[in-house]
Amino acid sequence: MSAPVPPPEARVETAHPEAAGYRAGRTLPLRVEAMRQLRRRRTLLMGGVLAALPFILIIAFAIGGTPDGEDGGGGRGGGSRINLMDVATESAANFAATSLFVSAGFLLVIPVALFCGDTVASEASWSSLRYLLAAPVPRVRLLWSKLVVALGFSLAAMVLLPVVALAAGTAAYGWGPLKLPTGGALSAGDTVPRLAIVVAFIFVSQLVTAGLAFWLSTKTDAPLGAVGGAVFLTIVGNVLDAVTALGSWRDFLPAHWQFAWADALQPQLEWGGMIKGAAVSVTYALILFALAFRGFSRKDIVS
Repeated sequence: MSAPVPPPEARVETAHPEAAGYRAGRTLPLRVEAMRQLRRRRTLLMGGVLAALPFILIIAFAIGGTPDGEDGGGGRGGGSRINLMDVATESAANFAATSLFVSAGFLLVIPVALFCGDTVASEASWSSLRYLLAAPVPRVRLLWSKLVVALGFSLAAMVLLPVVALAAGTAAYGWGPLKLPTGGALSAGDTVPRLAIVVAFIFVSQLVTAGLAFWLSTKTDAPLGAVGGAVFLTIVGNVLDAVTALGSWRDFLPAHWQFAWADALQPQLEWGGMIKGAAVSVTYALILFALAFRGFSRKDIVS
């Protein structure tokens, strides 16, 4: 004689028993994910490259003599164009600002794309993603942990460069006010806060690249595809911004505002361009992050 069939309510309860002490919010802690990412070779390599850049610039200036740039970029959306290369060796502050200028357009894009694009796709390529979800780590929790850590490492990369540049520049050129190529100078007391504003804006402006890389990372099992795709689309944005025939349409391109931080290196701090650029970048980034979470929540995980 067959065993009695339990009622539907009992079948539901026994089919999905909740383990004692299980809390979804405690799965995949941020510190665990951060340590996993910190130990990875690409993290150490990227940190080494960014830390070495100021010393490479010092050697280049020592070999080539006094910098003599011709067109140093500048603040878009209201800021006057400045040439930081002309005053790069005047002080440690000038050297740090120049290091940010030469790297903000492309070099600092790479760590953002790498940290945000490699994080989910690498788990899929290692066939470990399904095991994380079976732990069980809720999908939203998994993406949230990985995104926060990826953005944290991206910010750390952007802070590392000017910190090393300030230290190396102090040893090579001495500490002093930040001299402006347009005339005048910022006092030594104002230098660090202004550079902090510059770093903060560069980080916010790179949120679009972060969003692209993270969204692509949830779509593919190839980390190189996610990282390369984000870098490629960022370059496309820079190319489109160079097409002056687009006129005011360029105001909707994040690349159009990428050097608006130059307004922070003026005697009178101007916020207009940076606010517009930050608004454009954050808007695009929120849309891309939302697409990543929405798509991943419905995705069949087979790797």
